[in-house]
Amino acid sequence: MDNARLIKLRNFLAGRNLDGVIISGSENNCYFSGFTGSAGVLLISGQATKLITDFRYIEQASQEAPDFEVIRHGSSIHETIQAEIAGLGLKRIGFEGSYLTYDEFSAIKVKELEFVSVKLDDLRMVKDQAEIANIRKAVEITDLAFSQILSVLKPGMTEREAAFELEFFMRKAGAEKLSFDTILVSGTKSALPHGTPSDKVIEQGDFVTMDFGALYNGYHADMTRTIVMGKASAKQREIYKLVLSAQLAATKAVKPGLRGKEVDAIARKIIADGGYADYFGHGLGHGVGLAIHEGPRLSPLGEVVLTPGMVVTVEPGIYLPKWGGVRIEDTVVVTADGVDILTASSKELIELDC
Repeated sequence: MDNARLIKLRNFLAGRNLDGVIISGSENNCYFSGFTGSAGVLLISGQATKLITDFRYIEQASQEAPDFEVIRHGSSIHETIQAEIAGLGLKRIGFEGSYLTYDEFSAIKVKELEFVSVKLDDLRMVKDQAEIANIRKAVEITDLAFSQILSVLKPGMTEREAAFELEFFMRKAGAEKLSFDTILVSGTKSALPHGTPSDKVIEQGDFVTMDFGALYNGYHADMTRTIVMGKASAKQREIYKLVLSAQLAATKAVKPGLRGKEVDAIARKIIADGGYADYFGHGLGHGVGLAIHEGPRLSPLGEVVLTPGMVVTVEPGIYLPKWGGVRIEDTVVVTADGVDILTASSKELIELDC
């Protein structure tokens, strides 16, 4: 595992006068140790790096986390954690309050010790070159799947059938699994930002919105495209053009030194000036990495200043109830000079020949 990550973590702990930290979130577990199993807890102090897991993952943990002492717990992982804390002489310990349940915390906590809730996710916001390479590959797979789905999508298919084809293409192209449950909605259902594929039949004249992504080597891609089945109406062209203008302007504006809310405001103003302010009800984008949604946020609440190495989505949308909606989304990297757009699929309005 990259020692720079452990140095970053230990500096974080020192700045908060913590002797050590218990890490139970799967993404942070993987980030700091390399372990990808579903059952494991890290205990990290100024000198110690321990990975506590059960019988099923001992060999895997030893291979994936060579810099960690792998400890097999018995019938109670909580008792093992307590024993290891006592053995290290820790007194003030951080834990991930967002990931540890109340019952788990109650089982671990010892009266004589001070436990402090900490948030470690933000330590993952700036990606290194290996992480960006994994995300880039995930995006390439996602782009390829979009190209493939356009060759088979046709009126008469159900949303569920089309989503299955899209997911099949991603897996066939090398995705280890999906980044998230695919959103593929058509017609009036495209007004649902997070609508789920159903047995609704895709019809001539429908908008079809596809929000999907591949997972590659643990890293996520996130992409949305909206197309028209056949010839677009004048209103469909109007809404699409407005969303595209907002997406292009916001993407071009991404650069170091801007706060997330400043980028969000650029897209939001274009849509508001077009008369649809009330129909863009979510943030412009979010960070992407080991989790599909992580920092920084591009939203009216996004206070984090963009820094080279951050990977974010740019995804404005307009959603008109009982009519339909449009969202266009790319995954991009903040660079020293501005932005590197990873998503390669065309954003021009696609009128699919039916």
